[in-house]
Amino acid sequence: MAKFKGAIVVNTERCKGCDLCVVACPKDVLALSTDANTKGYNFSFMDNPEACIGCAACAQVCPDACITVYKTIL
Repeated sequence: MAKFKGAIVVNTERCKGCDLCVVACPKDVLALSTDANTKGYNFSFMDNPEACIGCAACAQVCPDACITVYKTIL
């Protein structure tokens, strides 16, 4: 089986900080920022980017479709 390296991009202005993606991530890649977007929400970000495998669990649970997942084969 091929190994994957993943990365995500969070649309920080659409993110409402619901924390679902942080909980869904099997590799503990995501966290909520201490900074807030223009609506006052703490948005998700990649706190541990080197651990991302591109599984897209975060994007699947995001109710507002704020997350885009990219992955490459190593």
